[in-house]
Amino acid sequence: MGWVHHRRDLGGLFFIDLRDKYGTTQVVFRPDDDQELHAKAGELGAEYVVAVRGEVSERPDGMVNPDLPTGDVELIARELIVLNASLTPPFVLKEPVKASDELRLEYRYLDLRRPHMQRLIEARHVAAQTTRAYLTEQGFTEIETPLLAKKTPEGARDFVVPSRVQPGKVYALPQSPQLYKQILMVGGCDRYFQIARCLRDEDLRSDRQPEHTQIDFEMSFVTEDDVFAVAEGLMQSIWRAVRGDELTVPFPRLPYRDAMLRYGSDKPDVRFGMEIVDLTDAVRESEFRVFRSTIEGGGVVRCLNASGCAVWSRKDIDTKEELAKKWGAKGLAWSKVEGAGLAGGISKFLSEVEVAAIIERAAATDGDIILFVADKETTVARVLGNLRVVLRDELSLVSPDDFAFTWVTEFPLFARNEETGAWEAEHHMFSMPREQDLKFLETDPGRVFGRLYDLVCNGFELASGSIRIHRRDIQERVMKVVGISAADADRRFGFLLKAFEYGAPPHGGLAPGLDRIIMLLTGEDGIRDTIAFPKTYRGLSLMDGSPSDVEQEVLDELGIALAEKRGAAPGESGE
Repeated sequence: MGWVHHRRDLGGLFFIDLRDKYGTTQVVFRPDDDQELHAKAGELGAEYVVAVRGEVSERPDGMVNPDLPTGDVELIARELIVLNASLTPPFVLKEPVKASDELRLEYRYLDLRRPHMQRLIEARHVAAQTTRAYLTEQGFTEIETPLLAKKTPEGARDFVVPSRVQPGKVYALPQSPQLYKQILMVGGCDRYFQIARCLRDEDLRSDRQPEHTQIDFEMSFVTEDDVFAVAEGLMQSIWRAVRGDELTVPFPRLPYRDAMLRYGSDKPDVRFGMEIVDLTDAVRESEFRVFRSTIEGGGVVRCLNASGCAVWSRKDIDTKEELAKKWGAKGLAWSKVEGAGLAGGISKFLSEVEVAAIIERAAATDGDIILFVADKETTVARVLGNLRVVLRDELSLVSPDDFAFTWVTEFPLFARNEETGAWEAEHHMFSMPREQDLKFLETDPGRVFGRLYDLVCNGFELASGSIRIHRRDIQERVMKVVGISAADADRRFGFLLKAFEYGAPPHGGLAPGLDRIIMLLTGEDGIRDTIAFPKTYRGLSLMDGSPSDVEQEVLDELGIALAEKRGAAPGESGE
């Protein structure tokens, strides 16, 4: 049984490629065997679902298909039942699919039939089952946490659900199980996990969806080393089960400050070199005014060595400069390496000592090109970090079958909001500060680093976690830094603060993103096709039409009045 994938007519001899989840089998209808059956087969169309009974036979010489597992045999049809007909599909279910993303999402039930999509679903299933088996073996207990929860700030906008039985009040759909898993640790559960659905009302992109899935685990009485060991074993198990690859552990560890200095990113792709080189002290007295004035103003000068790229045309260089400006730089300086010196670009403004220092630090050789950015440190990191990734792809410096995992550790606990100047939590406000930094909480929050860590692979953040705050006094101090008063803290988080007063143990955990893991494992460009029923970048489900309008009586029962649609005509109301 299966779907008619393709029908071929070879002079009255019908060949049907019959497809199901497990593969494709060739079925033969011979006119001489049964004319009525043969005529019935001639009416079959693409995606008809049929049942066929017959005899399995070796294919004739010269007709074997080595590309199919069933390519040695065919089914000689004796009986045919059409279980359901099909309209002509809006696109052909072949690889690579030639249909727009919008069309594929509108007809998702057809798109899911493609072998490629079936492989993605199977990989996700294997990863999920491997996770459950591994964590259970490690002593973890799977516990479900609520989907209808108290609205608390966690970094993104909440989806809210009005309560009918508590008029005027709302639940929030969880951005993560963060507070509940901490409560479970207070409750003595010791080792918890769940494959958790998380919902965030945020702007979407290739690796974001409004609802995603994370492998959430938490442990009591642990340090970072304990969390890392569990996570590394989990990644080993998943990669082995899905790809048959063996990962080497332990994964390298990279402090946040080193990651930003060397790679310009807190999620660096370390599969290739081309590290950022700091030249600030070497060009501090440079005759090149841009360098000198930037440094005098508190900025930095750093560079990348694009190995072998001295062959670039001026148009190639201008293209890179436009990208640098797009990312916030005032410009992109350059010089080509010729022999033991520099030529072109800004080379005429540099002294022999400066040239020698630049070439030595950048490990540059004849035929390379040095790309410089002078600006404030955050801008330089962003520009060179992004440019490094562009060059990675342009120069084909990595293989998609290589995986380089890295722990990025010791993030700043707080970050300044550039618009308001207020302090905000870098990850979330429940992460424990380093012991040596507690004294700076009130006086200099920018000097406080947290016991925070991310697991990064190939330039993607796969997981984020921390050792948590388990004491009320420290939690209240952290909340005060981000502008939450004692009264407001009690109103929003009173249940958690109260729990901390009843012998809360030290605890920590991690939340690997299942969607991104599957994306990496299967070589997808984004997470959308790793999810059976995803949304568009505008948060729409084109198949079922959600979000949708709602009946007025439902709104009246909930006590909700919807605002007018933006740009709606007078009298036209909507969401």
